[in-house]
Amino acid sequence: MRKQEYVRRVSAAPREAGGGGAGSEDVPPGRSTVPVCHTRTLGNFGMSYVDWAIKGPEIVTCNCDWGCPCQFNARPTYGHCRAAAAYGIDEGHFGEVRLDGLRFAGLFAWPGAIHEGGGEMQPIVDEGASEEQREAILRVMAGEETEPGATIFNVFSNVIDTVYDPLFLPIELEADVEAREGRFSVPGVVEARGEPIRNPVSGQPHRARIDLPHGFEYAVAEIASSTTKTQDAKVPLDWTQAHGHFAMLHLTPYGPVR
Repeated sequence: MRKQEYVRRVSAAPREAGGGGAGSEDVPPGRSTVPVCHTRTLGNFGMSYVDWAIKGPEIVTCNCDWGCPCQFNARPTYGHCRAAAAYGIDEGHFGEVRLDGLRFAGLFAWPGAIHEGGGEMQPIVDEGASEEQREAILRVMAGEETEPGATIFNVFSNVIDTVYDPLFLPIELEADVEAREGRFSVPGVVEARGEPIRNPVSGQPHRARIDLPHGFEYAVAEIASSTTKTQDAKVPLDWTQAHGHFAMLHLTPYGPVR
């Protein structure tokens, strides 16, 4: 399935892990249950986007060394990029659809550096989300209703060629951003956890941050050590003591709010 095609398919019932399109229904092109828009003028053009926002914690794990060279426009540690991420929505909306209390996640892989493209993604949405909430979250993940390049999801939409049918499953997420401790789990699909990097001599937690004043994901991230392993997943992942980061996000169609 090509990128962004999946947002035209909304399941009325949760799919099993690794499942296909059974139980899904076609959503007519252009259909929107969330018509509330904001208009922003860019030069001589007026760009109108659905008014959306999400606030809450994220945990990101990837196969690179601690710190992740991608954060500094360098090539990935092992020449290719694989990642898992989970997001909690403490407060959020997409037009008139409330998203408070929901969670979503993604499994990602690229054969080289992310900007070189050829990526694949497995979107996962909280099984408790309604049909309208599922559509809203999937549209955000697809980079829709977003100023070009403003969010990580919009950037990824341009470098991902394969998007698998979304899974609607329970997502467990625990995140203490400042402590760099947390975990997320989708039963039968992925288990991931983050913990503080340890000083090799004293064994004490080593705290490091990345501050990206003009980034498209977060303002400040707390860096951690991660362990991730998938089970029955279309995007297989497996590593220990690799990069992880925790952040509190506040994303809108125009990027992170700082």
